[in-house]
Amino acid sequence: MEEQAENTLRLSELPTGKKAIIKSHDESDFQLTLMEMGCIPGEPIWIEMIAPMGDPLAIQVAGYYLSIRKKDAEKIWVVME
Repeated sequence: MEEQAENTLRLSELPTGKKAIIKSHDESDFQLTLMEMGCIPGEPIWIEMIAPMGDPLAIQVAGYYLSIRKKDAEKIWVVME
């Protein structure tokens, strides 16, 4: 895997309410599905809320809310704004 920049982190590590820009995805079978749901590089994204047990995450991307599992959020690399 490529080395990530210092201000780059996984979506699952992004603090709630902080805005970021999607940089890339880890290679996986779920990568195409993420892109079909609007999680494409260059798109603004943020975590709106986290379920009480920490999974799933409610994110806002491409103008709508999306609920994804934490393990899937770990496959999305973002750059803090």
